[in-house]
Amino acid sequence: MRDRIDEEITFRKLEVLLAFMETGNLAKAAEALNVSTVSVHRALHSLEQGVRCALFRHEGRNLKSTEAAQMLADVAQEVITLMSDGIRATREAAGYSSDRLKIGSLYSLTIQTVPGIVVDIKVRRPTLQVELALGSNAELLDKLKQGAIDAALMALPDTDPEVESIPLFEDDIFFAAPAGSPYAKQEAIDLQDCRDETFVSLGDGFVTYRGFIEAFRVADFTPKVTMRVGDIFSLMNLVSGGVGYTLLPGRVRGVFGDKVQLIPLKPQYLMRQTIGVSFLRARERDPNLLALMAVCRLRTRSAG
Repeated sequence: MRDRIDEEITFRKLEVLLAFMETGNLAKAAEALNVSTVSVHRALHSLEQGVRCALFRHEGRNLKSTEAAQMLADVAQEVITLMSDGIRATREAAGYSSDRLKIGSLYSLTIQTVPGIVVDIKVRRPTLQVELALGSNAELLDKLKQGAIDAALMALPDTDPEVESIPLFEDDIFFAAPAGSPYAKQEAIDLQDCRDETFVSLGDGFVTYRGFIEAFRVADFTPKVTMRVGDIFSLMNLVSGGVGYTLLPGRVRGVFGDKVQLIPLKPQYLMRQTIGVSFLRARERDPNLLALMAVCRLRTRSAG
C-alpha cells in the first residue's frame, strides 16, 4: 500500500513551488501568482512539512532550492498537467465547454426560432457543432435533467430548483380549421359552438395539448378527439385534410400556406404559452451555454 499524501500538499502549493522554481525569487513568484510574498513563503514552508524533508536553504536573505525541490517540481509539473487534462476531459464528457452543443426543441420552433438561434450562435462560436433533438415539453425536460441535451427551447417549465429559464416570447393559441371551413369567416371562435365537431390533437406531454385541454375545460365539455399524433406538423396535415379541428400556437401560422386557417378564440378561452430556453443551473457557467444565453437575450431585446 502506498504512503498517504500529507494534507499539507495541495495543487495550489505545488503551483507556488513551480512559480518559485521558474522565477528563483519570492517576490517575483508572488507577483506572477498575484499573491503576497508572505503567502509564497508560507506555501513553500508548508510543502517542506508535507514531504518531511528540506526543500530550500537560506543564503543570506535569499531562499535557494535544493535538489529535492527540483525533484518535487518535476513531478509537480507532470501531476498538474495530467490533472488539468483530466479535468478538461471530464468537462467534455459532461458536455461542458465541448465542441458540441446539443439543443432540444419543440417541433414548432424549428420554423423560425431554432434556425435564427443556430445562425447567431455560430457567429459567436464558429467551430461549435450544434446538434438538434426534437420532442414534447415533457420529453425535453426529461432529456435535460438526464444530461442528454445541454439546453431546451420549449415552453417554460414549472418552477424547478434544478432548472434555469430565459423567456424568449409569448404565443397565443388559435382555433385551427381547414381552408373553406364553416368557421372561416368568423372573427373569433366560441368553443361552445363546436360541441358536435370532431377534433385531432397532440399527445400528452406537449404544451399545446395542455392548452387544448384547458380551453375545453373552460368551455365545459370534452371534445371528440379521433386521433392523436406526436408532432405538430402531422397534426396540421390532419387539419388540412379535413380529419378534424384543433388548437394551434400562432407561430405555425403560414406553414401550410392557405390550407390551414388560424382563427382567434373568444377572450374566455385565451391560452398563452411562454417560450424560452431552459438549462440546468449547475451548468450555467458553461461557456457554450453562456453564448447561447447571450444570443437568446439579444433576440429577446430585439423583439421587444
